[in-house]
Amino acid sequence: MLMEFTFKNYRSFRDEAALSMEATGLGTLKQCLIPFGTKRYLPSAAIFGKNGGGKSNVIRAFWVAVQFIRTAQRTQHENSPIPVTPFLLDDGSDNEPTSFGFTYVHNGIKYYYGFSANKTEIVEEYLYHSPNKQKALVFERDGQNFRFPKNADRKKRELICEAVASNQLFFSMACTMNDNACVSAMKWFRECIFFSNDYPDIPGQLLEYLEDKEMLRAISDYAKAADVGIADMRFEVSDIQLPADQPIPDELPDSIKSMISQFMREFKEEAGFDITSKKTTLRVNSMHTGQDAQGSMRTYSLDLSEESGGTLELMRLAPAVERTLLSGGILLVDELENRLHPFLSKYIVSKFQNPETNPNHAQLIFTSHNMELLNTELIRKDQVYFADKDRNTGASELYSISEFSSPTNENIRKSYLIGKYGAVPEISIKEVQ
Repeated sequence: MLMEFTFKNYRSFRDEAALSMEATGLGTLKQCLIPFGTKRYLPSAAIFGKNGGGKSNVIRAFWVAVQFIRTAQRTQHENSPIPVTPFLLDDGSDNEPTSFGFTYVHNGIKYYYGFSANKTEIVEEYLYHSPNKQKALVFERDGQNFRFPKNADRKKRELICEAVASNQLFFSMACTMNDNACVSAMKWFRECIFFSNDYPDIPGQLLEYLEDKEMLRAISDYAKAADVGIADMRFEVSDIQLPADQPIPDELPDSIKSMISQFMREFKEEAGFDITSKKTTLRVNSMHTGQDAQGSMRTYSLDLSEESGGTLELMRLAPAVERTLLSGGILLVDELENRLHPFLSKYIVSKFQNPETNPNHAQLIFTSHNMELLNTELIRKDQVYFADKDRNTGASELYSISEFSSPTNENIRKSYLIGKYGAVPEISIKEVQ
């Protein structure tokens, strides 16, 4: 469970921004909250704002930090640049480090992890945990100077730090050396964080989950939720042998064709003879209810490509949503309403808000322009954030609606549209004569 994410000097955000998932003392929708200790946390957070205000950069900041944490031990070879992009609209920020910080809970233990970096080196890094309810140091780093607690793991960590380059994370390297505290802390990053952009291809996802009947059922249910005319989904799989002298079918994605070609070429060089490859094909049909010539009800089959963009989008998101709900992880979605009817966006959010469909305390963070989601019957006021950009400095700011003094029963959608919270476009619309 995420408690708080902070970042600074990343893209349009010059100053520190904080996305806190800690609930305030609001008395509304308390049943959706996630308990931990004496506090309660939010199952979802919605970020609204005008185009160019910085909403997407919140998701990007989270993504780039997580990807770097997951892969730094593999990708950061000598002189490899660190993938940070500082604020560029002033005279000094490009020379300052970019910072990321996570406070989270995994398997009942609270962790505090963060790092600061420029393009060439890790400037600071730290990890604390609370296995016994007390915050304790795992490691701290200032450049290439490291500090460890005086315990049984200290000598091993001192050996690890000798192998950590200035452009690598100690956290990532320590996991490859089986440092127990770091491995436990890393599991949240590797197993519990999902991004909607990691689920772009419906056929590829369906092939991945062919042996998972529950996931196929969930994808089918999402399709039926998107289109009331869909009665069921049918999945048919077949394998085709491709001789070595036969061209790879054009309908395959370029990345797959390239992978198959490279594999067959390398195998021939190693073994000295050609091979055949196997192509798995998937046919997906949606079953729609209709009437035959006699007026009787029957089902008709349509190819998946015949379905609407909204239906396909909801099916694309289905595995990400279901995996997150099942694992109790966190899902980040940029522009949740993309090609979706407002009711379908509400359908996804409600799955995280409802304890019955979210028994494992999963979380959802999303950006949106969908005003239907600014609804206090669906989400609490403390779940609403805004991202706005200062016209003079070009710097974005992230702030919660909780920072505004307003009645509990205020119509937040109306207040937002009239500009009370900022983060709305400043445009002039001429009247139609």
